Amino acid sequence: MASVLPVIFILALVLGLMACAWIVTPKGPQQTLVRTSLMLTLACCYLMWMISYMAQLHPLICQCTALRPINPANLLPPSAPRVSIKG
Repeated sequence: MASVLPVIFILALVLGLMACAWIVTPKGPQQTLVRTSLMLTLACCYLMWMISYMAQLHPLICQCTALRPINPANLLPPSAPRVSIKG
């Protein structure tokens, strides 16, 4: 549950910044463009941060704990000649 709290907190912060961008945008012919650009930028930055944050907390691929040593002979194609080294 602790992983959800920063996501909600940052979401509230971004929504507050979006509201500020809506209010503070200067009047003019490009007001809609500037407002949309600022809000879209904030939304994209939040989504990128949230996806990266959640991917670090809950990875899709779990760690392998039982690793086996690789036999180099198994990496050769079947048609390759097998050479045995006797020491």
